[in-house]
Amino acid sequence: MRTHITAFILLCLSFQMSAQDVVFSQFFAAPMELNPALTGLTHAPRISLNYRNQWPAIPNAYITYAVAYDQYFDKVNSGIGVNIISDAEGGGIYTTNRIDFSYAYDLRIEGDFYLRGGLEAGFVQRRLDWDKLLFLDQIDPLTGTSTPMPTEETRPDNLSRYYPDFAAGVLAYSPIFYAGVAIKHLNAPDENQLNFETDFAQRPVLYSVHAGAEIALSESNKNGRRTFISPNILFARQADFGQVNIGAYAQAGSIFGGLWYRNAWSNVDAAIFLVGFQQNIVKVGYSYDLTLSQLSSRTGGGHEVSVILNFEKRGVDYNNCLDLFR
Repeated sequence: MRTHITAFILLCLSFQMSAQDVVFSQFFAAPMELNPALTGLTHAPRISLNYRNQWPAIPNAYITYAVAYDQYFDKVNSGIGVNIISDAEGGGIYTTNRIDFSYAYDLRIEGDFYLRGGLEAGFVQRRLDWDKLLFLDQIDPLTGTSTPMPTEETRPDNLSRYYPDFAAGVLAYSPIFYAGVAIKHLNAPDENQLNFETDFAQRPVLYSVHAGAEIALSESNKNGRRTFISPNILFARQADFGQVNIGAYAQAGSIFGGLWYRNAWSNVDAAIFLVGFQQNIVKVGYSYDLTLSQLSSRTGGGHEVSVILNFEKRGVDYNNCLDLFR
């Protein structure tokens, strides 16, 4: 019962605040979700699958699934991709399904210094499962248990909302460093599902800045992989919410790992631990978000799994510092 009431209260609050996007801890395993300018970083098809379970100790919290394809085409200096994502909140009370089509153009500025521009056009469905809601008039005031009586609350006319969504980004990179900026929800789409007009249902614009470097510790081995460390930073802001991730990714042959610290605006949030392996065309990563805030004993942290199928032949030298994204 406490779970149902909590979910209802959170849903009511969500009508009075702006929705937030998911930001993957393994941002390198979902590059198009981070920045459309990162579309097509391999000459062969690249398929990625992502799963995120945030705060599993809280019943019916947040679960996100994503699958994507992208590829680079030399003849037109362009990368194309498609990204499909499904996000469930409150055990499916509120779900978001989205498909995005991305395009990136690669422009050589001078020597080994390049500039990439990316565009993204998507279509979104947001759906409210009214039958999963429990209202106060369905709770017995004496026993605190739910009753089979229907609620007198007014059911919205439209439980699903459909709208287009657009994003853009730029990325500068060289063999030593990369830096990018992305802006999502450029059209600030209206997500209102109530039976009356509101002025707080627009999806707020998401701004992100990300940068990093690649420090090579050894040359490529017989499998075409070198040992390197990639320190990086990610800053994201959406409405009044923001976060900063700072840490490093490292790979030695077929094994890779990473450690990041995430600060949610002015609050300590989490430490992120990553471990994984890359063999032939398969790259698998697992990360755990260890909550460091006052909610540390209640959330259960966060689990994230990524599986990448990179059909590129081993030994390709891109002469840039974007190996962590491949």
